[in-house]
Amino acid sequence: MMLRLLSSLLLVALASGCGQPSYHPSSRVVNGEDAVPYSWPWQVSLQYKKDGAFHHTCGGSLIAPDWVMTAGHCVSSSLTYQVVLGEYNRAKDEGSEQVIPVNAEDLFVHPLWNPNCVACGNDIALIKLSRSAQLGDAVQLACLPPAGDILPNGEPCYISGWGRLYTGGPLPDKLQQALLPVVDYDHCSQRDWWGSSVKKTMVCAGGDIHSGCNGDSGGPLNCPTADGSWQVHGVTSFVSAFGCNTLKKPTVFTRVSAFNDWIEEVMSSH
Repeated sequence: MMLRLLSSLLLVALASGCGQPSYHPSSRVVNGEDAVPYSWPWQVSLQYKKDGAFHHTCGGSLIAPDWVMTAGHCVSSSLTYQVVLGEYNRAKDEGSEQVIPVNAEDLFVHPLWNPNCVACGNDIALIKLSRSAQLGDAVQLACLPPAGDILPNGEPCYISGWGRLYTGGPLPDKLQQALLPVVDYDHCSQRDWWGSSVKKTMVCAGGDIHSGCNGDSGGPLNCPTADGSWQVHGVTSFVSAFGCNTLKKPTVFTRVSAFNDWIEEVMSSH
């Protein structure tokens, strides 16, 4: 009962004042465009330490002042991480950044995630920050969708991240965004699309022009709601081995609304 009460309080906390950027997104990620600065204020850069310096490895979403949601494949217990909030141009210190260390014991990967089988699903992880984020214009919370929520085919969502601009290409300095319409399960699971590699706990979005790429992993699939706010419906998971923007191989995301219970349980017990 206490866990259920905590979950209810958590949902209320997550639902209030989230998903409403102070700077509105304009209507790379592959073939994307520079995002409006701080228009995805829950977007984070997850960075790992190597040779005394930190390097961008994945994206993520700030879902509570001290919690980040990312992909399971982005996290390794053998690495040291930090999270950068309020980031836009990675080549400049713009004054809005918050750099927060992550303790090794505060990495929570879904227990059913199998690094040898990305198509098996459950590619989701939570990171508890060592201190709470300071919310403001450049740093705000993401809204999560209701449990079980399924987006219709063609829903106009946006991917955002600092992933490669094309297969094998460079990482951009500025945060990129791209419009990725949702491809529903019936289409995405067809044999000449992703087939059985796609599960109902995933979301497909995009097509052969716009896509995610290496470095976008863990970042959000941002989808509009009727009231003008945004919800993070997906955690960027995988693209085709044939290239980031391959025909009939949309970017595949972990469907957040399939994991609400797990998210609530981890956050309320730590």
